[in-house]
Amino acid sequence: MDLYDELLEPPLAPAPAISPPDARPPHGNPSSKRKAENTDSGSCEDGQQEKKVYKGILWLKAHVAERKGEREEMQDAHTICDLSQDCQPMPADISRLLYFAVFDGHGGSRASRFAAQNLHRNLVKKLPRGEGNSVEKAMKRCILDAFKQTDEDFLKQAASQKPAWKDGTTATCVLVADNILYIANLGDSRALLCRVNEDSQKPAVLSLTKAHNPTQYEERMRIQRAGGNVRDGRVLGVLEVSRSLGDGQFKRMGVINTPDVKRCPLAHSDRFVLLACDGLFKVFSADEAVTFILTNVQEEGSLAENSSPDLDARYESACHRLANEAVRRGAADNVTVILVQIQQQ
Repeated sequence: MDLYDELLEPPLAPAPAISPPDARPPHGNPSSKRKAENTDSGSCEDGQQEKKVYKGILWLKAHVAERKGEREEMQDAHTICDLSQDCQPMPADISRLLYFAVFDGHGGSRASRFAAQNLHRNLVKKLPRGEGNSVEKAMKRCILDAFKQTDEDFLKQAASQKPAWKDGTTATCVLVADNILYIANLGDSRALLCRVNEDSQKPAVLSLTKAHNPTQYEERMRIQRAGGNVRDGRVLGVLEVSRSLGDGQFKRMGVINTPDVKRCPLAHSDRFVLLACDGLFKVFSADEAVTFILTNVQEEGSLAENSSPDLDARYESACHRLANEAVRRGAADNVTVILVQIQQQ
C-alpha cells in the first residue's frame, strides 16, 4: 500500500541557491489578509523574519484575497505561515517548513476560525524533531493525527456551548518541506499547481486535491453504512460535503475528519500553487482560473518598461483580480484565494 497518493514527479533540473520565501500575506492592503486570529502562532505574525539561504530550495511567496460575495457573513478563514521556527529542532533532512491553508466554513465562522488557529499548531506538535527523524516517513501520520485532534478539540468546545455550536468547515492545506508539497484536504475546497511544459511552454494544471461529496459512490456507501442517507446531493438533505471538521450532528452519520493526503515534489518549471474555496470554483473551472492568473501576470508585465510592476506585485494583482472576477461572475458564496508564486532567482 502506497504511503501517499503520489503526484507526477517533476522533470530533473539543477536548482540555484535561493532565499526562502516571505510566507506572510502582503503588507499594506487590509483586504488581502485575515485578522490576527487566523494567523496567530508565533511565526505566523507579521514580524520581520530572518532571511537565510538554502541551496536548491525554490523561492515562494503567498498572496491572499478575500471577498464576502453575496453572503452576510465572512465564514472563510485562512492561514499562511512559516513553521520553521516553531518546529525546532528541525528534522535532520529538512531546512524549511511553510504552511498555507484555506477553510470554508458553513453554519457559522467558528469552525473555520478554530481550524485556522489550531490545525498548524497540532501539526507542529506531532512532527518529529532532531537527528534521525524523517519527516518523509512520518508526515502522513502527523497530518492525519493533526486533523483528528483539531476536529475533536473543536467538537468538545462546540458541545459545551448552550446551545451547542453546529458549525463545520472544509480544509485544504499545503505543507511545504523544502521542495516537497504535502497536500491534505477535506471537503470541496481545492488546490492546483501550474506547471509549464518545457518543450511546448504550455501550462498544465495539476489537481492536488480530491473533492469529498456525498454523491460520490464510496462516500455515499460510508454514509449509508453509518445509518445516514443522501438526499438532494447532501447528507440528510442538509450537508453538502461528506468530510469536514466540526459538524458534530453529522459525525454519527458517516461524515469523517480523515483527509486525503498527497505528496508532490516541486519543479523548476512550476509557476504557482492556487488554493481556493468552492466560492471560486463555482464560477471558474480549474483551467480557467490558471489561465486567468497567467494572463494577468503576463499583461501586467507587458506594460511600458517605466511603469511595469515587479513579479511580486503582478502576482498580488492577479490574486485580487481573480477574487474580484469571481464576484463579478455572480459568486454567491464567500471567496478566498491564496496564490503562492514559485520562483527561481
